[in-house]
Amino acid sequence: MIGFFWNVCLALAWVALSGSFTAWNLFAGLAFGYLALMVLQKHVPALKGYSRRLPRLISFSLFFIKELVKANFRVAYDVATPVWYMKPGVIAFEMEAHTDAEIMFLSSFISLTPGTLSLDVSDDRRVLYIHAMFLQDEEQLRKDLKELEFRILKIMR
Repeated sequence: MIGFFWNVCLALAWVALSGSFTAWNLFAGLAFGYLALMVLQKHVPALKGYSRRLPRLISFSLFFIKELVKANFRVAYDVATPVWYMKPGVIAFEMEAHTDAEIMFLSSFISLTPGTLSLDVSDDRRVLYIHAMFLQDEEQLRKDLKELEFRILKIMR
């Protein structure tokens, strides 16, 4: 988070010093700030790993968009056809996420995906209870959830 703060500060300094207050100039400031922080991360321990987050974030965004489109088509097909293929149910999903932020992002992305909804977190914060619309293949659902969790944790840790 410190790296992102400094990246924004460098971008704002770029915009202020260039005198051109446009979105493109702010984007250029973010890019130049990112490159500067990439060079500095070897010398500043607080910036360690900052340069790897952007590619991971882009990769996660593409992955999530793909999963979102697939889930939307599946739910839309089930709603539009006369035969319902859904088999709803609740599963207990063992999480590797530990912090409040990790659990919040995981549960939010699960709830954003059509056909799944985060219900509750256990008292020991190890299990997330999830309602799934399509529970025909529980193992595949767990595998997909593990993949989502892995990608979120890769960005956050």
